Amino acid sequence: MKRALISVYDKKGLLDLAHALHRKGVKILSSGGTAKALRKADIPVTDVSKYTGAPEMFDGRVKTLHPKIHGGILFRRDNKNDSEELRKNNILPIDLVVVNLYPFEKVVKQKGISEDRAVEFIDIGGISLIRAAAKNYKFTSVLVDPEDYPKFIQEFEERNGSISDAKRHNLMIKAFERSSHYDWAISRFFGGEGDEKFPYRMKMIFERAYPLRYGENPHQRATAYRLVGQRSLFDARIYSGKAMSYNNFLDADSALHLIREFYGKTACVILKHNNPCGVAFAKTLKGAFERALATDPLSAFGGIMAFSQRLDVQTANSIGNKFLEVVLAPGYEPEALEILKRKPSRRILDITDFFFPVHPGDVTFRHISGGMLYQHEDPSIYDLRTAQVMTRKKPKDENWRDMHFAMAVAKHTKSNAVIISKNEQILGIGAGQMSRIDSTKIAIRKAKANKFNLKGSVAASDAFLPFPDTLEELAAAGVGVLVQPGGSIKDEEVISAADRLGMVMAFTGIRHFKH
Repeated sequence: MKRALISVYDKKGLLDLAHALHRKGVKILSSGGTAKALRKADIPVTDVSKYTGAPEMFDGRVKTLHPKIHGGILFRRDNKNDSEELRKNNILPIDLVVVNLYPFEKVVKQKGISEDRAVEFIDIGGISLIRAAAKNYKFTSVLVDPEDYPKFIQEFEERNGSISDAKRHNLMIKAFERSSHYDWAISRFFGGEGDEKFPYRMKMIFERAYPLRYGENPHQRATAYRLVGQRSLFDARIYSGKAMSYNNFLDADSALHLIREFYGKTACVILKHNNPCGVAFAKTLKGAFERALATDPLSAFGGIMAFSQRLDVQTANSIGNKFLEVVLAPGYEPEALEILKRKPSRRILDITDFFFPVHPGDVTFRHISGGMLYQHEDPSIYDLRTAQVMTRKKPKDENWRDMHFAMAVAKHTKSNAVIISKNEQILGIGAGQMSRIDSTKIAIRKAKANKFNLKGSVAASDAFLPFPDTLEELAAAGVGVLVQPGGSIKDEEVISAADRLGMVMAFTGIRHFKH
């Protein structure tokens, strides 16, 4: 290796690499801020503009776009015609290209970023250098990530100033991956997939975001990926505790989606295995926690807990040493944080950057064999003004609040789901059963086991009732109100049963299956 071109935005590891090259007599071409950094470190460098005889132009938009640069990179050492053209045009071979790009992906995450500002962070020369070097990987090495510098230096020194074919091949693959990711991020920002929510073709690019010891079970290998250009729970600040696991992330994401339903309220939610096992409102966060825990304290053991407000000292003291895998909140009082940290294995996440109301139009997707299912998020519960009361008996004001509250929880519970609520506290949850009547019986049994009085309580069903049996079970337990989507061919029969049992029943017209 005789000559390297270095042009980097991220200067991490730059001097270590340049010193290693200089020690082996490699000549360095560079420009702009990179050249200044190298000179400041007393590393000899030749400016690209001096070598090419062409100045930088248009505020640095044109620096390395020149035949003497790209010819040196693309020159095939085993091709006689290339060698002759190289000699005729006074081009010097370039054996190593070190480039990292303007941080377009990072810049466009800024709130209110304009297209005019974003366009100035689209790298032109850098991406051209990367593709040229990657194309000629048999002769030219390319480095696009500072994390790769240490191993490159190690091999370069062990091989006395050369790089193996296998290493160049691997670096080529990474270079094209980086180029592809970069172009995709630009296309996505400027609407490259069009205004359609369901384009005919779709490209998604992910990057490794968080190491995992294993998957759902210890015998399954796993890692976590972030959709390029998006922020995710992998980016949440983790104050203490063990590393997050595969299952922790699944449950934490479910908890985040549920607590978002209660933006602006004083709420606590507890989940276990992706299902709620405690949810409540209160005047204080401590009160919300204690009411949510009372829903099902046995199931809450080892669960995931999320709060809708900055977690205070009183709530932290109430949590104490209870075994919770993960706590999520939009901020923590400093003293509260120290109290929570006393349980060293407890993972404490700050979700400030992710806590906002549900956005209508957001999309979600799930992998299936050979493809994916892609849909709009389930954005709303129902409008209280449009719910239709189907029975002779009408809801009281407090019933309406509990109906909406219970249905919000049903929306985030695996189907078939039946939820019982009273005074904006969940009393019983029946989740994930193959028949609705079984979910109903479980919700009632759970509520009674935890000493709740169901008289005057409200139930919500995520989907319509195919038979009156669910109503009959609820009425026998003391539940007075049911809210459900409606839409069954037996709706009339179910309405008649509600009137016969003296219950209130309202239809929302919105189903909330969750699989």
